[in-house]
Amino acid sequence: MNSIFKGFSEITSSRLILLVSAFLIAFGNVTFFSNIVDVYPVNLKNSLFLLSLIIVFGGVTVLFLSFLCHKYTIKPVLITVLLVSSSASYFMDSYSLIIDESMIRNIISTDTAEALDLLSLKMILYITLLGVLPSLFVYRIKVIDSGFRKNLLSRIKLILLALVSVILVIVIQGDFYASFFREHKPLRYYANPTFYIYSALRYINVATEVHAQALKMIEDDVKAPAVNPHRELMIFVVGETARADRFSLNGYQRETNPLLRQKHVVSFPDFWACGTSTAVSVPCMFSIFSHDEFSHDKALETENLLDVLKRAGDNVLWLDNNSDSKGVALRVPYQNYRSPENNPNCDIECRDEGMLAHLQEYIDEHDQGDIFIVLHQMGSHGPAYYKRYTDAFEKFTPSCKTNQLEDCSKEQIDNTYDNGILYTDYFLAKVIDLLESNNDKFEPAMFYVSDHGESLGEHGLYLHGMPYFIAPEEQLHVPAIMWFGKNYHGVDEAFLEKRKSIKYSHDNIFHTVLDFMEVDTSIYNKSLDILSVD
Repeated sequence: MNSIFKGFSEITSSRLILLVSAFLIAFGNVTFFSNIVDVYPVNLKNSLFLLSLIIVFGGVTVLFLSFLCHKYTIKPVLITVLLVSSSASYFMDSYSLIIDESMIRNIISTDTAEALDLLSLKMILYITLLGVLPSLFVYRIKVIDSGFRKNLLSRIKLILLALVSVILVIVIQGDFYASFFREHKPLRYYANPTFYIYSALRYINVATEVHAQALKMIEDDVKAPAVNPHRELMIFVVGETARADRFSLNGYQRETNPLLRQKHVVSFPDFWACGTSTAVSVPCMFSIFSHDEFSHDKALETENLLDVLKRAGDNVLWLDNNSDSKGVALRVPYQNYRSPENNPNCDIECRDEGMLAHLQEYIDEHDQGDIFIVLHQMGSHGPAYYKRYTDAFEKFTPSCKTNQLEDCSKEQIDNTYDNGILYTDYFLAKVIDLLESNNDKFEPAMFYVSDHGESLGEHGLYLHGMPYFIAPEEQLHVPAIMWFGKNYHGVDEAFLEKRKSIKYSHDNIFHTVLDFMEVDTSIYNKSLDILSVD
């Protein structure tokens, strides 16, 4: 580092922005340019376009940084961008993730344990080489202060140069860029740092608007039934990162549901998520809005299913063995089971089964009103799939004992993920056992739905969080399972078996739960109720 400074001890702010932009384009965009070359192979026809793309991308990066960097912010901004971009490079290069608005929301809501699961030697190397070392250079180099007027003129020249270069190149290569912008929009999502900066600014804008809004009541006509011979008891299990095609109940060739198969459950094999990340899907699952109507800001400023049930007089409880409720349980009792303080079943991490430890006590203590309990699983959250189950569920081997999925074979990844599904099968069977013990006092039911799926290497993708409109089926097709106790007076198992062929989604949850909990309200939509009799 000292040898670098001997020949490079001071620099103008405009040149520093150009230098950092060039570094980011050269070393922080492997995935971006790899995807570009896949669509536009290197040949004589495409060569000018590929060269022009470097100019356009460089110009756009310079423009972004020029508007963010000023006299007192230039070093903090550039250092922040370098460090964040090094992390973005790692995740894009390793898992083909896109850092869009929903992914930023997911990152912000990620807890320490989840963050540590992602840590690896490769990640440390990325951050050190692409983030820390260039940040030290920016920190130590002297930025020449030529006075306000000269600095302003220099910055205006830089912005005009970048803007004219971008426009001129796009005009000259018009045919290529028409195709690029119209037909290959997803390619731009890998641009580092411009796309995540753009997404972050959008996230901040929306979050600011939402916090300024008061909570909107859906309707004021919510009420419980006047006559209720049996109290309702529903445990709604929010699954995590489970794929429908890995449940043997849905036809998977491996037996991943040996216990549920004995419980007379009904599995809906054609069920779809409204998002590809927990931060989007969980609020959407409990929202009155359909996927087409849903937005994160609308969900936060509007009552959700739990609010409606609470106003109907039901006892509502949220137990969480994941990061949190993503804003859904803000107005109902909430307990965190990620800590041994509440969860008695913890080893290398706290297990989903621990959420059942004190549930019977809660049920016994509430001798009036119906009961609705949400259990938010850790489930099959990656990339450390091997942590999601105990040794007793190591059925499929060899497994992948690392969070560096690229170091494991497809077989190892599949085996480890399937072992996690086996543990979910065990956990859901334990939920049903608890409900069965309350058959005499309640109409008990379990409704399990995963928040989203997971890519396990298909199409070169891993994990989840792709933008919805380009997300693969593996991230959207989720398992959904129902079980009802002996006192349930509604539809029978044979009726539900006939409905298994129907396509359902998270849109159906709100109205199906209202039906089971016998909540009378004008917001109920029979056409979206899985339990309704036509």
